[in-house]
Amino acid sequence: MEDDNIILETIDVAKWFPLFERGVIRKKLVGYIKAVDGVSIKLPRGKTIGLVGESGCGKTTLSRLIVRLIEPTRGKIIFDGIDITSLSASKMRRLRKRMQLVFQDPYGSLNPRWSVEEIISEGLKVHFHMSPKERHDRVIELLKVVGLEPYHALRYPHEFSGGQRQRIGIARALAVEPELLVLDEPVSALDVAVQAQILNLLMDIKKQFKLTYIFVAHDLSVVYHISDIVMVMYLGKIVEIAPVEEFLKHPLHPYSEALISAIPIPDYGVEKHRIILPGDVPSPVNPPSGCRFRTRCPYAEEKCAKEEPQLIEERKGHMVACHFPLKETKVADWFKKYAEAKGIVI
Repeated sequence: MEDDNIILETIDVAKWFPLFERGVIRKKLVGYIKAVDGVSIKLPRGKTIGLVGESGCGKTTLSRLIVRLIEPTRGKIIFDGIDITSLSASKMRRLRKRMQLVFQDPYGSLNPRWSVEEIISEGLKVHFHMSPKERHDRVIELLKVVGLEPYHALRYPHEFSGGQRQRIGIARALAVEPELLVLDEPVSALDVAVQAQILNLLMDIKKQFKLTYIFVAHDLSVVYHISDIVMVMYLGKIVEIAPVEEFLKHPLHPYSEALISAIPIPDYGVEKHRIILPGDVPSPVNPPSGCRFRTRCPYAEEKCAKEEPQLIEERKGHMVACHFPLKETKVADWFKKYAEAKGIVI
């Protein structure tokens, strides 16, 4: 990938939240929650990147760091050649319209005291010099784009279903004409039928407005449907990056293998190879030495406890952070048979 095709790059980005213990006189710092700990990635312009991993692995924290809703403990975030970690609040405000975040909770992210028109037009008031009529016309246009009706502009969030609220959140993000849209599990709180509608809407909008997506999820079947590239995160680290088809056919990291085996599917007459990882995710306050996945990895060796694996390109376009990348896996064969049974070309 050429550098001019990279819309966003992170360099050794970390976010450590201080952990305090109440003392007799004052609170005492006893450690840090290492939610994100040294993430270096490059995001190609115009692609959809699926960020996956178990709950608590740091996906939401990373997504909020990318749009600088929270400040990094260390590292750099470079958006379209601009180091946004060093920008002042006023300069960041001008740049913020180019990157927007769609939140997971479609109700909690909307002001219940504002009408839909007020919610969507807030960004227009901040970033554009528009007359009230121009703002109103733009709101009506955006409502149509996301599949809502003009009369919905006068209603309030409590009058809508979960799927409709998420459409309002998407319209609000689109209002300022962004180039990068960070979607923090936008369908996880919705019914399955509504999930499909929102996913199809997002795919149509991406094509129509030529957007770049970071799609945060924990369901690989959803990621497969919408993403071009998969990034796997575990305990604050990126452990694998690959094109989605390559990832599903040839996972290189043992954690990725377990995630693929957990895809929920009906029985298509294909014997499924399910991998159950032992134990729980270690505490981000005191992560394991060396490879963070080693305490649950069925292939771990002595080297894994002593040396932290670096994210390197093992195959063309396929990066992995593992001392002993998988050569073959039963999960890949299972997914291939499952795809053939469903008529999916991979």
